[in-house]
Parts: sequence; structure tokens; C-alpha cells
Amino acid sequence: MATLTAPAGLPVLWPGGARIAVLVRHNFALMAREPGPVIGRLLQPLTLILLLRSLYVAALAKDGVQAGTAQVVTGMLVMFSLLALSVVGTAILAERTWGTWDRLRVTSARSGEMIFGKAVPAFATLALQQIVVICFGVFVFGLRVVNPFLLAVAITSWALALLGIGATLGAVLRSLGELNAAYDIGGVLLSALGGALVPLTLLPGWAQRMAPASPGYWAMSALHSALLGQTVPTLRAVSVLCAVAAVMGTIAAWRIRRGWPRSRLL
Repeated sequence: MATLTAPAGLPVLWPGGARIAVLVRHNFALMAREPGPVIGRLLQPLTLILLLRSLYVAALAKDGVQAGTAQVVTGMLVMFSLLALSVVGTAILAERTWGTWDRLRVTSARSGEMIFGKAVPAFATLALQQIVVICFGVFVFGLRVVNPFLLAVAITSWALALLGIGATLGAVLRSLGELNAAYDIGGVLLSALGGALVPLTLLPGWAQRMAPASPGYWAMSALHSALLGQTVPTLRAVSVLCAVAAVMGTIAAWRIRRGWPRSRLL
């Protein structure tokens, strides 16, 4: 059986930790070689915020400038973080297609270590995207953050939910074509249904009733409540997002440990 060695200079006090460090470094390196998708998901929401903020402020004028700013910032954050599922799903599906994940399975690395090594860079990417968008709103348009800690909790829970959903898509779907269709259609649909594109109160009645079925709805609720410093509504939405993360993460881990469905290049 092949072994994974720790990076030079890293003390091997816990062999599993050393293997995880190698896998995390490996997956960060894979992302760095193809930075286009990550850069795109970082810049696209900023561009739309610049273009659309005045429209949202005018549409929500009766609620004040902050309401329009909060809507466009959180809405673009949720929509493009859902589209950023492609980064997570592709990272897993590409290794399945290349056969490199199967090679890792015959090394000394355990399944949980392999999953964790893949999850850390993906989570860092999702969290970075959200932090960049929020900071852009704060420093460019004066978005007010009443409770930064509460907002950090909301961002973390949403990133975890996205990580679970993306990992499940990458583990279950069989081709990049299927994955592209899932995050393109699903990302826009769940964003719109969750109130990311227009405020939930402006959606048709049937859409408002269906909205809680979308993770985007709970992300918008968590982020809006956190920006206002409302602890109870934030934690309620955060608990739903954490449940989504747990369920989807369990499905992804089960699929990975059980073995892959046959993947297709096209």
C-alpha cells in the first residue's frame, strides 16, 4: 500500500493529521492551477452589485437606502455562492474522471481524511467569496453590520451548507455536463425562489409558499437578520442551514465510501 508523506519540516505527531495536511495542500494546488472559476465567482457578484444597486435602492426607497443595499449585496452573494457550487462539485468530479481519487483510495489515507482534505480548500473558497462580497458592500456602499460575530456565524453556516450540497452533486452526478446543468438551473432557481433576485414580498403567492424549501431562502434570512443584529431569527435560519449541511454531507460521505457511480467524460 502506498503512503502519503508529510511536507518537509512538518512534525509527524499524528499520522492522520500529516496525511490531511498533504491532501489539503494537494487540493489547494489543484485549485491554483485552474483559478478561472474561482476568480469569476469572486468578480461577478461585485460587478452586478455596482450595476444594480441604484435599482434596488429605488425599488425599496420606502425602507431606506440601507434596505436596498442589503438586498443587492446579500442577493448577489446568495446567487453567486449557489453558482459557486460548480467549484466544489467539479473538484470532486474531475478527480473521479481522471481516476486520481481511486488511486488515493489505495494509499494509507482513509476515506474521512480524503473527504476532509477536499473539503478544506472548497470551504475556504466559499467563505472567501462571501467575505469579499460583504466587505465590498461595507467599504464601497456603507452597508451597516450591527453584529459582526452574528454575521460570521451566518456566513459560516451558509458556506457549510453549500459545501455539503456541492459535495453531494460531485459524488452523485456522472459527468461535467450533468453537473453544469444542475448548478446553472438549480442555482438560478433556488436563488430566485429564496428572494435573492427580488425581495420575497414581491414574488407570487405560490412562490412565497414554496420559498422555505430553498436553501437560498434560509441563507437570505440568516444574512439579513445578522446584518440587523437579530439573534433569534439568525440562529433559527443558521440551524436550518447546518441541518442541510449535515444531511448533504452525510449523503456525500456515504456515496464516496461506498464507491462511485460510473463517470463519463462528456
